[in-house]
Amino acid sequence: MLRRFSVNLAILYILIDAALVLLALVLAVRVRPLFNSLEHVQVLEEPIQMPALVYVLAVLVWSGVMALLSVYDGRRNLLIVDELTNLTLAAGVAFVSLAGVLYLSYREVSRLLYLLFGFQAFFYLFIWRVILRLLYQWRGHVGMQTRRVLIIGAGVVGNKVKEQLTKFPYFGLEFVGYLDDDPQKRAANEDVLGSLDQVRPVVGGQSIDDVVLALPRRAYERVNQLIAELHDLPIKVWVVPDYFSLALYQAEVEDFAGIPLLDLRAPALNDYQRLLKRIFDLIVTVILLPPAAILMGLIALAIWIDDPGPVIFRQTRLGENGRLFKMYKFRTMIVGADEMQHLVEREDDQGRPIHKFPDDPRVTRIGWFLRRTSLDELPQLFNVLRGNMSLVGPRPELPHLVAKYQRWQRVRFTVPQGITGWWQIHGRSDKPMHLHTEDDLYYVGNYSLRLDLYILFKTIWVILRREGAY
Repeated sequence: MLRRFSVNLAILYILIDAALVLLALVLAVRVRPLFNSLEHVQVLEEPIQMPALVYVLAVLVWSGVMALLSVYDGRRNLLIVDELTNLTLAAGVAFVSLAGVLYLSYREVSRLLYLLFGFQAFFYLFIWRVILRLLYQWRGHVGMQTRRVLIIGAGVVGNKVKEQLTKFPYFGLEFVGYLDDDPQKRAANEDVLGSLDQVRPVVGGQSIDDVVLALPRRAYERVNQLIAELHDLPIKVWVVPDYFSLALYQAEVEDFAGIPLLDLRAPALNDYQRLLKRIFDLIVTVILLPPAAILMGLIALAIWIDDPGPVIFRQTRLGENGRLFKMYKFRTMIVGADEMQHLVEREDDQGRPIHKFPDDPRVTRIGWFLRRTSLDELPQLFNVLRGNMSLVGPRPELPHLVAKYQRWQRVRFTVPQGITGWWQIHGRSDKPMHLHTEDDLYYVGNYSLRLDLYILFKTIWVILRREGAY
């Protein structure tokens, strides 16, 4: 349906990108001698003789990597933020890949020249897409040829489809109206053009290009009849399955051996966001582990001296998508504290359980300090390395508390669970997480790498001030 997806357009993109990559390498070769006067830069004679095969390899590697990483898939890059994100990732992979190829073949290529080429290539590919997007949006507002869309069904699903169509007018889609059998909807909504029986005359009279079937599940037999009525008309027919309302957070269609499947447990993060988040977690964790290991050794010794027994406390928690795993913490309570849980259980004014409070008699002396400083969470760096957790995300919850969750609260499990998160920097123990899931849902709906960085830095400040921890 969307006009941005076109084989010819993808080929045009590939040709333009190839030309720009070639241009970047040519200019890098011409510009490189200008840097001969810099300190620690090898002097190269002018003109630089670059083998013709290097130009071919540059174009093939960059174009191939971007094709493999779906940079030319218009359906995955409808929004500019998605396209530029995918381009940035692909350019980084292409840059490293070509460097590896040159290392195995033409090692004499100047490193400075290669850096100049890489930065230029990415800049050209980035900027021409931004310019094209601006022109594309401008054309969408000055009368570009559009596809006229008729929606069958004026219910919740149909209204959602209309909302998305009208949200991006520059994609060349024009909402014409609805068809619906409900007399009340026809009377109350001027966009309803008639009943479902009028589909053929409306399609012909309104010059419809696309028909979207957005009927509720109870009307699926009617869907079959409508498809049969429209099969001989030169239009596109689309079906929106009325199962999206059953999704935990969002639904995605995936292909499995040629069979389209609807994933009702699709994660909140796309593949690129997940990759960047994992890389970020690994880099930061590897940097933190050496100094943290020394500190953890001292903490372990202090725990054992204060109350001999196991140093690490392993507890079953629910991770992403409700998977069970063992979360590590330093032990802050006396040995056998779990058997005393029934003696200290409390409830709030509404009868909801509170399992963490400031005067818990089971907490050891060193345990109070570890909790106040959040140092008891340090072993969870190993959970991050194993992939059970992330540095930032909703906290992994106890299974018996999750069993009492309402359906909307389970959305917090659509992202990797973290050591710290939005809830921790807005109340920590003063706001039990099972009673304040809204904070976690804000993180799910607004995730970005920038937000992760903000939460990490804010966590440091919260810990230093010892706010709300016990």
